[in-house]
Amino acid sequence: MELTVRDVARLLDVSEKTIYRWARKGRIPLTRVNDQYRFHRVELLEWATAQKIPLSPEIFREEEEGPLSSVTDALDAGGIFYRIEGDDMPAVLREVVAHLRLPEEVDRDYLYQVLLAREQLGSTGVGDGIAIPHVRNPIVLHVSRPTVTLCFLEKPVDFNALDGKPVHTLFTLVSHTVKSHLHLLARIAYCLRNGPLRAMLAEPPAREAILQAFRDTEAALPAPGRSS
Repeated sequence: MELTVRDVARLLDVSEKTIYRWARKGRIPLTRVNDQYRFHRVELLEWATAQKIPLSPEIFREEEEGPLSSVTDALDAGGIFYRIEGDDMPAVLREVVAHLRLPEEVDRDYLYQVLLAREQLGSTGVGDGIAIPHVRNPIVLHVSRPTVTLCFLEKPVDFNALDGKPVHTLFTLVSHTVKSHLHLLARIAYCLRNGPLRAMLAEPPAREAILQAFRDTEAALPAPGRSS
């Protein structure tokens, strides 16, 4: 969806004059259509995130039409990988990023640096050997649908989790919209409240058993709706 100057000013909660000034100085990503500025929502979100510019709540209500994914579907798309190597958190994150199913144009090294910086701000370890690497302000990548990649480590490593336990299981989110990112993050958190599911991750079973466990757990939630 292309946005106008007025749209962007509203979503960033700044004046239209500010948007025009940023555009003239080349500070904001845009395209020209018939001598008018147009902005792509995903590029705008990436830029605002990198610039640490606050976003209006309207940006969550105005996502393009499309279904929100279940964790099970996102896991199926992102893949489940076993025996990921690494002696420490940075090494593990680099291996995880290497396994992500991403378009060729995605800069994996940049994504790795973003995830690493996030861990330095505060651990994404959620206890019981599980971590959910993500950024505090979601990075939106050029993907057609959201994915969750589940990685089981060859050996547990320290993630500075609050409970002090080393991490053996990582869920990594890659989203095409901020709303999708937050939606999946919330659903993963809900699923991990399920004691049997959480316990099974310590002794990871086969891929289909994992998907079925998430499918069963998500059955208690409302079916993913459509963004509004």
